[in-house]
Amino acid sequence: MPVSVSPGQLDGIVTTLRAAGCVFAAEEAELLASAATDSGELAEMVAQRVAGCPIEQVVGWAEFCGLRIAVEPGVFVPRRRSEFIVRCAANLSRAGVPPVVLDLCCGTGAIGLAVAEALSGAGQHGVGLHGADLHAADIDPVAVQCARRNVGELGHVYQGDLYEPLPQELHGRVGILIVNAPYVPTAEIALMPAEARLHEPRVALDGGPDGVEIHRRVASGAPDWLAPDGCLLIETSDRQAPLTAAAVSAAGLTPEVVTDEDWSAAVVIGRHCHR
Repeated sequence: MPVSVSPGQLDGIVTTLRAAGCVFAAEEAELLASAATDSGELAEMVAQRVAGCPIEQVVGWAEFCGLRIAVEPGVFVPRRRSEFIVRCAANLSRAGVPPVVLDLCCGTGAIGLAVAEALSGAGQHGVGLHGADLHAADIDPVAVQCARRNVGELGHVYQGDLYEPLPQELHGRVGILIVNAPYVPTAEIALMPAEARLHEPRVALDGGPDGVEIHRRVASGAPDWLAPDGCLLIETSDRQAPLTAAAVSAAGLTPEVVTDEDWSAAVVIGRHCHR
């Protein structure tokens, strides 16, 4: 059960969080109080948050596309802007793209799981994905452990570098290849908020000199894994979208850039036109 916290104690936590620079101090105070089971744990959680640890890592979960996603310490926290790439993937799937879903650089597994759930229409870990076959991979063993916890029996999670750990039977069968690879240029890592820079793995942030290094690797390998008329979707930024689109085009896929101003989100879709 959550710890019992008096209004005065809650106000004190709000004051402490606000002094530490937490913009949503009131909301976070209630979240911490609901997650702690005793006063000692609550004090430790507040201290972690004040030290800059992401609130999702402190309480152990994040809300994403209506799902409660487990988030372990040291794992990349799913961003709300990534809900846009889920929506794009779900729309493509409803348009008739085969239902084999592959989530590369999966982190917690949130994106692939949300796409599979969107296809199922079954809600929170509902039963029956209506044929959706979910696969995910990440190079970080901590992320893989977290993703396996989230995905459970709804799919398969592999550890390794991009396509390297995938089973050969997926060759030419992937209908939706969805990727939230790191796209922050190396020189700009130091400019990121401390929450990300100090508490998330660098391998999940660093996209190379121009931020598109991993996008190029993903795109170049995609045609071997995509089904006829399958699609590659890569989350990127408005600034880097032309570079990501060029990488997709160079791989022989037909690129399209789609954006969402509300979330400041950009996705490059690469269509595999079977010859």
